Amino acid sequence: MSSEPIIRTEHITKTYPTGDGGRFRAVDDVSLSFAPGEVTAILGPNGAGKTTFLDIVLGLNTSNTGNLTILGKSPKKAVQHGHVGALLQTGGLLPDLSVKETVQIIAALHHHHVGVDTVMEIAGLTGIASKAVGKCSGGQQQRLKFALALLPKPDVLILDEPTAGMDPAARHEFWDRMNEQAATGTTVLFATHYLEEAEQFARRTVLMHGGRVIADGPTDEVRRHAGSAHVSVTWSPTPTELIGLPCVEAHEVRGNQVLLRTDNADKLAKHLLTTTDAHSLTIRSASLEEAFMQLTTADDQHRAPRATTQMEHTQMETAQKETAR
Repeated sequence: MSSEPIIRTEHITKTYPTGDGGRFRAVDDVSLSFAPGEVTAILGPNGAGKTTFLDIVLGLNTSNTGNLTILGKSPKKAVQHGHVGALLQTGGLLPDLSVKETVQIIAALHHHHVGVDTVMEIAGLTGIASKAVGKCSGGQQQRLKFALALLPKPDVLILDEPTAGMDPAARHEFWDRMNEQAATGTTVLFATHYLEEAEQFARRTVLMHGGRVIADGPTDEVRRHAGSAHVSVTWSPTPTELIGLPCVEAHEVRGNQVLLRTDNADKLAKHLLTTTDAHSLTIRSASLEEAFMQLTTADDQHRAPRATTQMEHTQMETAQKETAR
C-alpha cells in the first residue's frame, strides 16, 4: 500500500464576514494529509469547523486560501471521477422506493460502479432489499446511504455522523464493515459526537477547535495528552498517608476502595506497592473524552475572550449544512 498521501491540504482557511466589517474564520490555517487505508476521526465541539472542513474536502465549499488535492485532483474533479464517496447527515432518500430500487437508480448515474448486489451485501442490506425506504429505521437508512457511497468504489469515504440512529450492536457491525473497506486501501474520514466510537475505531484522531487543529496523531497519543491516569487500589489509608502520596491530582475514598488521579502512574504505583499495604491495584489511562475536554479547555484559555465566537461558529456550520443540501 502506498505511503503517499491520498488527500493533501495545505493552509486551508475559510472566512466569512461578521457584519461588523471583520472576518470570522470557520477554518483557520488547516494543513493535514491522509494516507491510503487510514481511518481518521475528526472531533470537536459544535462550531469547531468539522463540517466546513469536510465540505471543502468534498468540493461543496471552497476555501479562501490554501490548497487541497485528492489524488492530485481538485475536490470537485475527484468527486466527478468517483474517487470520493460520502455519507452525510443531510440529503434525503425517496420514501416510496425500495432499498434495492434506490441503489439501482443511483448506480445508473455512475459511468462505472460496483455491482448493486455487492454494495448491498457489504452494507448489510440484502435482507431488507424489498423494504420501502420510508419504513426503514434510522440506522437502516444510514446503511443505505453507506451503500450509495460505495457504488463508485471510492478511494476516499467521508462520513458525517455515520452511525446516528444505530444501536450499539449495529454500530459495531457498521465499523467492522468500514474497517474491511480500509483494509483494501480506502481512506476513511469521519466526524462523530461519539467519543467512544473514535476511541475504538479510529487509528488517528484530529481534534479541531475554533477552526484550528489543536491535536493530531494516533488516537492513543491524543488520549495521552490528557496527562492523567486513574489508579484504583484496595486500601484503608489514614489522612496523613493520603496527603503523603506522590503525583496525586485528586482522590476519592469509597469504603476500602481508593480512586486516585495521577500525572505519573508508575511512580504512584511503586509508592503504593512498596511503602503501604495497598493491594489489588489497577491503572487506567485517561479516556479520549478527558483529553478532548482538557485540550479544548486549554485552547479556550489561550484565546482572547470573544462572546460571539460560539454563536458565529454554530451559525456558519448550519449555513454550510444548508448549502450541502
